[in-house]
Amino acid sequence: MVSSKITRGSRAVTGEGALDAFLQAVGRHVPMPGRDTRRRLIFGLDATMSRQPTWDLACSLQAGMFEEAEALGGLDIQLVYYRGLDECRVSGWSGSAEHLGRLMARIDCRGGRTQIGRMIRHVGREATKGPVKAFVFVGDALEEPVDALCAEAGELALLGVPAFLFQEGHDRAVTRAFREVARMTGGAWSRFDAGSAHQLRDLLRAVAAYAAGGEEALLALAAAGTGSARALIGEMRSRS
Repeated sequence: MVSSKITRGSRAVTGEGALDAFLQAVGRHVPMPGRDTRRRLIFGLDATMSRQPTWDLACSLQAGMFEEAEALGGLDIQLVYYRGLDECRVSGWSGSAEHLGRLMARIDCRGGRTQIGRMIRHVGREATKGPVKAFVFVGDALEEPVDALCAEAGELALLGVPAFLFQEGHDRAVTRAFREVARMTGGAWSRFDAGSAHQLRDLLRAVAAYAAGGEEALLALAAAGTGSARALIGEMRSRS
């Protein structure tokens, strides 16, 4: 069950070289052979009321990541979400798309402020227990000091955990903060909205492929994907 409570210079890539640049960026974190037979990915969600209008749609899209992870095998996902005044909860680890989907279906949105820093600290603690291949976050707001959030992101960078942040909406301050966290950790940022929601599914599937099988799995997914999937990967930012 989702019940455990936890305590408290980028450049845009466009054109035909976008996929290669993205692969170079994530290639720094490719799993070493012979280690970590069960790779781990932490999936964080903003479940505050601002996300209510698109919550059901996002849940169905996020299921694509769980399905990709299960198909590739060897990848466990942990769900973390915040909502309300001081609620931040974490699930157990699971490699079952059906189980993860059921957990998602039980989460409802409640009013409250963002707790992204708190979530990042949890990711850091998990990474000290065993390698975490990626941290994925989906949200639309930031109500915490940017400098403090970047300090937390610096800890993730030291632990070798890339953060992939997917922003719903067009808030410029959120964009700047999310892109900086992605840059610092060697991950990537991208925006989505209701009009391009199908792109989120492709992004999440790509990150799951990378976390489970590294660059080789990501390349295979891109080769088998549609033109829109390739274009979406191209929108992700390379990090140097």
